[in-house]
Amino acid sequence: MNIEEMNFEQVELRISEIRNSIESADVETLESMNSELDKLEERKKALKDEAIAHAEEARKIAEGEIGETIKTFDDLEGRTMVDIKEFRNSEVYVNAYAEYIKTGKDEELRALLTTNVGSGTIAVPDFVYEEIKTAWDSEDIMALVKKVNLKGNLKIQFEIAGTEAVFHTEGTGAIDEEVLTMGIVTLVPSFAKKFISISDEVVSLAGEAFLRYIYSEIAYKIAKLLADTLVAQIAALPQSATATSPSAAKIALAPALGTVATAVANLSDEASQPVIIMNKLTWAAFKEAQYAGNYGVDIFEGLAVKFNNSLPAYGTADAGAVYMIVGDLGQGAIANFPNGDDVDFKFDDITLATSDLVRVIGKEYVALGVVADKAFTLVSKPTSVG
Repeated sequence: MNIEEMNFEQVELRISEIRNSIESADVETLESMNSELDKLEERKKALKDEAIAHAEEARKIAEGEIGETIKTFDDLEGRTMVDIKEFRNSEVYVNAYAEYIKTGKDEELRALLTTNVGSGTIAVPDFVYEEIKTAWDSEDIMALVKKVNLKGNLKIQFEIAGTEAVFHTEGTGAIDEEVLTMGIVTLVPSFAKKFISISDEVVSLAGEAFLRYIYSEIAYKIAKLLADTLVAQIAALPQSATATSPSAAKIALAPALGTVATAVANLSDEASQPVIIMNKLTWAAFKEAQYAGNYGVDIFEGLAVKFNNSLPAYGTADAGAVYMIVGDLGQGAIANFPNGDDVDFKFDDITLATSDLVRVIGKEYVALGVVADKAFTLVSKPTSVG
């Protein structure tokens, strides 16, 4: 194919092919390769310049500098959503976004990508949102946790104790004022990080293929880290609420018929959609107990089981260790993403250069916490099993 007819992805692919074979080339072939590389780099720059011009035109259209005059905010909003969304999902934008991540925030590429009217921020292509959403949905626990995007440290009140509502008969004395004791949970965000080493071949992937690879690999690992962290926080909850921490009931029972029912009975009324969290080997222990007793009922009481192997298996857990959690993740926990739930990437192509590997570091700014009292019941291994 003629170089002048190549698109951004084709140019990137051809450059990668030449660089991978350049070391074994003879002198005559090497000259030809270098000449072709020069032309490919010129084509790549031309495509980038064209994309930047396209972005500027899209911005002017969106802001009404060219084309039909926009008279109202609603007109601007509609124009922005249509024009910018279409551009953000174009091949030009996707390729430029991938290149932006690889090159460490190239300013020209930033000019191309910064097309949101008035925001000055870079929007990811829609399919990247889908990759992140898939990562959260694939992690059973984090898929159920309420997510918010609030700046800074997040303080959330929870009720420790309070008197209930009462009926009042007309003409009788006034009802007593509610006695309410509140606590405050403070969620302080920090960076959840994961790095992988990938080959030069993967780095040379263009556009969408490259983005899908790193997002699917790193985003899920971060989601898994957050799930494990939240499970550890729940397992460490005190049995009496304090001014800064909700409590969780704790019972000591072996896997048996009635264990899950007892755990549910210790939840607050607000924990209306409980699930079970356990190690897969613990699930096997429950099923073994069910089969041994020839029980014709569901030993899990119809609740969904979410596996998390950061909890110890019942068979190997120490006496008193929490091996199962029953509770309402949507009501009892929150994940706050002050900067949004996108993953930020940094590339290190120096440290492992001699091995033809590139380190990719993904990080996400997030705070996790339990925010409701008695939203979870902790089931621990009994000291002795009779």
